[in-house]
Amino acid sequence: MLPTIADNNRLRLFSGSANVPLAQEVARYLGMDLGPMVHKQFADGELYVQIQESIRGCDVYLVQPTCYPVNSHLMELLIMIDACRRASARQVTAVMPYYGYARADRKTAGRESITAKLVANLMTEAGANRIVAMDLHSAQIQGYFDIPLDHVYGSPVLLDYLASKKLHDLVVVSPDVGGVARARAFAKKLNDAPLAIIDKRRQAHNVAEVMNVIGDVTGKTAVLVDDMIDTAGTICEAARILRQEGARQVYACATHAVFSPPAIERLSNGVFEEVIVTNTIPVPEIKKFKQLRILSVANLLGETIWRVHEDSSVSSMFS
Repeated sequence: MLPTIADNNRLRLFSGSANVPLAQEVARYLGMDLGPMVHKQFADGELYVQIQESIRGCDVYLVQPTCYPVNSHLMELLIMIDACRRASARQVTAVMPYYGYARADRKTAGRESITAKLVANLMTEAGANRIVAMDLHSAQIQGYFDIPLDHVYGSPVLLDYLASKKLHDLVVVSPDVGGVARARAFAKKLNDAPLAIIDKRRQAHNVAEVMNVIGDVTGKTAVLVDDMIDTAGTICEAARILRQEGARQVYACATHAVFSPPAIERLSNGVFEEVIVTNTIPVPEIKKFKQLRILSVANLLGETIWRVHEDSSVSSMFS
């Protein structure tokens, strides 16, 4: 808890409609209340936002993951930024626990958009002065912004939970070649646990074909690490082949619980001991299942906001 921040009348924290419970947790950590804001939707789907207190000369932080429905939440965030800028806020920081449209981060074929860059442009043009994002799909997205971006990692929360379970004979597994750097960093924090890689080829979007395992998983507790779980096709296929290769237990760890259908059916079929995610994206009751564990990143985000506001180092939190 930060007892002095509630007395700092220049800091304001607001929440969009995407994940109000997380924003409320962040506010509690900072020892303050969420600012009053009106959110409306017209009959034709247009969104309306109004800030209901003076923010002239203030440093404003807007908490809004661009999760499902992605387009509405992204547009709402852009409108919130514009409203704050027009209300003469000194600085506007968009706190995006989940950065949508991040998967199209490069051109892999002709005549396609790089939506990760497009969203960066939209945020900047709307008037954001800074972005705080958590576990971007790829680190290169940081370079798409011409404004400062603080990249926060959810791994400390996941690592603390795994450490509390006192698991033995761990092997950290990347579900594809693209996630090797993430898995290697995760393994290093787990007392330099060994690393394995799933060799997988994707035939179409959201359809994965698992080929084989690179590394020894026999008799070990395998921890699959990814940034997000969407339809869960990739991570469930990876878990099945780990079982076939002799893994004793399989855990799944991901920061963002996107959980698009049929993710819940796949994840709850018994192939995992636990599926460990964070609350960057809200998980409704209908999507919860026995093996699911949801950890809070509110303190991480709150500490990041405090350090940004006080012009102290954010990167030192993760060194």
